Amino acid sequence: MPRFLTYSFLRRMLIWTIVVLVLIVGAVIVLVQGPAFGASANGERLARIHASPNFRDGAFRNRTFTPQLAEGHSMPGVLWDFLMGDPPRRLPVDTIPTQRHDLHHLPPGDLLVWFGHSSYLLRIDGRTILVDPVLSGYAAPLPFFGKAFPGTDPYTVDDLPPIDLLLITHDHYDHLDHAVVRALRPKVGEVVCGLGVGAHLERWGYPAGMVRETDWHETLTVAGGLVLHTVPARHFSGRGFRRDNTLWQSYVLDADGRKFFLGGDSGHDSHFAEAGAAHGPFELAILECGQYDVRWEYIHLLPDEVVAAAQELGAQRLFPVHNSKFPLASHPWDEPLVQVSAHAERAGMPLLTPMIGEVVRLADSTRVNARWWEGVQ
Repeated sequence: MPRFLTYSFLRRMLIWTIVVLVLIVGAVIVLVQGPAFGASANGERLARIHASPNFRDGAFRNRTFTPQLAEGHSMPGVLWDFLMGDPPRRLPVDTIPTQRHDLHHLPPGDLLVWFGHSSYLLRIDGRTILVDPVLSGYAAPLPFFGKAFPGTDPYTVDDLPPIDLLLITHDHYDHLDHAVVRALRPKVGEVVCGLGVGAHLERWGYPAGMVRETDWHETLTVAGGLVLHTVPARHFSGRGFRRDNTLWQSYVLDADGRKFFLGGDSGHDSHFAEAGAAHGPFELAILECGQYDVRWEYIHLLPDEVVAAAQELGAQRLFPVHNSKFPLASHPWDEPLVQVSAHAERAGMPLLTPMIGEVVRLADSTRVNARWWEGVQ
C-alpha cells in the first residue's frame, strides 16, 4: 500500500465523502421542500431594496470593504479544518447548566432572559421584546447540522409570553429559526427586521401589515411608545445560495431616555463609535462574542474587540452573546466567555453573564461578572 494511504488519511477521506453526500442529499431535500429557505423579495419590498443607498451592484454592501475571509484563506480550507481539524474542537462534555422559570408569570420590573446564542427576551417599561429566537435545537435548514449543545433549549414557544415586539437582526439560520417564528405568530404584536427579511416572514404566515422592514438610520415608534433606531452592522446575509439579498443591522432601543444597544452580528468598524456618539451612552450593550476566528475577523468580533466596541458605545454594562449553544467555529466552547471576561476585567467593563434560561432583573448588580461556565467540562 502506498505510504500516503495511512489509516488517518483513509478515515478522513471517508468522513469527507460522507459529509459531501449528506450535503448533497440535504440540499436536494431543502430545494424540493424548502420552507426554511424563506422567500425572495418582490413588488414593493424589492423596490425598497433597490432604492436603498446600501444596495449596490445587485447586493447589500457594508460601508467599508468586508471580505468574508481574511487574506490568505479560502472557504475549502476553512471547511476542511472545521471538519477534519486536529486536534478537534473542545465541546462540552457536561450538559450546559441552565435554569427554567415560568415566563408567563414573570416578576415585576425590567428584566432579561437569555436563551443561549443571540436569542433573548427583554422586558422594558412593561413591554416584552424578543430578539432572534432560535429554540429548535439546531442552526441550519436541516436538523442534523449545527446541533445545539445538550441542555441549551430549556424553553419552547409554548413557554413564551405574548410578545409586543419581535426583532430580527438578520436572516442567518442561527438568528432566524423558521419553525419557531412560524409558531410564534399568534403571540406577536409587531415585527421589525431589515429590508428583504419580511419576505421570509410573509411566507411563514405573517401578514405584510404587521412586519416593518427597515434600512439603516431609521427611527420608529414601537410597542406602544418605545423608540427604536436602526444602525449599521458589518456582516452579511442569506439563507440560500444567494448572499446579501437582505439587510443586516443592529438596534438602539430608547425607553424614555434609557438606552439599550441590541447588536446583531458584526465585525469591528467605526459604526460602534458613531452609534455611541449619536445615541449613547447605553445602560446595556448586547454584543456578539463567539463563533469567531481570525480567518473571518471582518464579519465577527474577536473578544478584545467586543470590549472595545462596548467602550466606544459608551456602555455601562456589556452582555456578551452569540456563545454557549452552537459549535459554529473552531474555538473551545467556553473560550468566548473566558476571553471576554479577562478583557473586560482589564478594561473595568462590568459584564452581565446570566445562565441560559435565568431571569435577570436589569437593576440587580449581583449578576455582574457571574462565571457560571467555570467548572463545566
